[in-house]
Amino acid sequence: MKPKHVKKLLISEIESTAKSMCSYVISKETDFTRNRKLPFLTIIKSIIGMESKSLTNELIDIFPNVESLPSASAFVQQRQKIKAEAFKAIFNGFTNKLMSEDGNDMVTLAVDGSDIQIPINYDDKSSYHPGSNGQKPYNLLHLNALYDLNKHIYADALIQGKRNLNEHLALQQMVDKSNIDCALIIADRGYESYNSMAHIQEKGWFFLIRIRDGICGIKAGFELPEEPEYDVSIELNLTRKQTNETKKLFKDRNHYRALPATTPFDYLPSKSRKSDPTRFYKLNFRLVRFEISDGIYESVVTNLDSLKYPPSKLKELYAERWGIESSFRDLKYTIGMLNFHSKKVMCIHQEIYAHLIMYNFAEMITSHVVIEKKQRKYTYKANFSVAAHVCRQFFQGKTTSPNLETIIARNTIPIRTGRHRERNLTVKVFRGFLYRVA
Repeated sequence: MKPKHVKKLLISEIESTAKSMCSYVISKETDFTRNRKLPFLTIIKSIIGMESKSLTNELIDIFPNVESLPSASAFVQQRQKIKAEAFKAIFNGFTNKLMSEDGNDMVTLAVDGSDIQIPINYDDKSSYHPGSNGQKPYNLLHLNALYDLNKHIYADALIQGKRNLNEHLALQQMVDKSNIDCALIIADRGYESYNSMAHIQEKGWFFLIRIRDGICGIKAGFELPEEPEYDVSIELNLTRKQTNETKKLFKDRNHYRALPATTPFDYLPSKSRKSDPTRFYKLNFRLVRFEISDGIYESVVTNLDSLKYPPSKLKELYAERWGIESSFRDLKYTIGMLNFHSKKVMCIHQEIYAHLIMYNFAEMITSHVVIEKKQRKYTYKANFSVAAHVCRQFFQGKTTSPNLETIIARNTIPIRTGRHRERNLTVKVFRGFLYRVA
């Protein structure tokens, strides 16, 4: 897909949202009704094109003409009139257009979440943590995302406050509202639940979820082979009623199971009378355990066909899930989702969706730039850090499409496969407005 075409898709989506501006402003009667220096469309484009500088420096870059340069205060007042749903709508529309281009028979999606440190806001109860044992208070948001592992773009995203975190619910909502015909969801441990599996099954999709091996995992209670590796097909009938008849059925642990009333499951009534007939929900899947290295085994649950997807193929598919982990790193450190230009949660939501838009914009352009192959030790790919910067300039009209592709093609880095490094987890803190790079 050519850069001009990608930019045209994004601009058309922004302009389409601007035409229905009344749906995305705080006050329909007064907001953006007068002719001002900072109209709705300008604010939207400016926020999408922002980097990690201070707000004043960002405005100087966006408005090179001194006469048209607005003050930071004026910009803040105007952006506060726009709901974050405007950026969500642009993200959804732009992403749907990208996903519809050159579609595959089955889209491979990885699901995961990542915490985002934001400025301290005592009033936002959904994200505020008071701290304990001498720890300072802090606020965290959680980004739930579906990531297309083939196109390398975010297919959907949902933001939650860390205090109200529910990754299962986020996954189910993203699956239910998706307009993708056929997809495979690849998920890490923590996403296994009968409710999520049922939502994916009802959608006509497929799932591949890594599960725990212990007695607390979803495989607990099943009669499984004693061998270290196995591939067992399960046809599970779930019900909430526990009568004398159903209790006899529960002895067949690989085919019947009772769900407590406290366990969320949207396809069975949470309560029923004794006179109501017993309702079952059938869930078909495979429990597969395979060796990933010497003496180390992993278990997955999937509803993929056993003939087309034997354990060796499942292992390869699950390894692709790491793409979403790499994307979070680029989204935060390359695109700049760690640094915001406001302390208000609504404005931070605006910028999160704006960064997701810019990530998809840059990734879609970069992935279609031809990298010349030479006689080298490694295969090379585009340096996404350089590519993201020049794509942002292209969006702002500061460079042309030929220059864009030339710069991306010249700046490459080697792909070194098979490298393993210890993950050093450190606490990420919010970087104050006065301590941004120039």
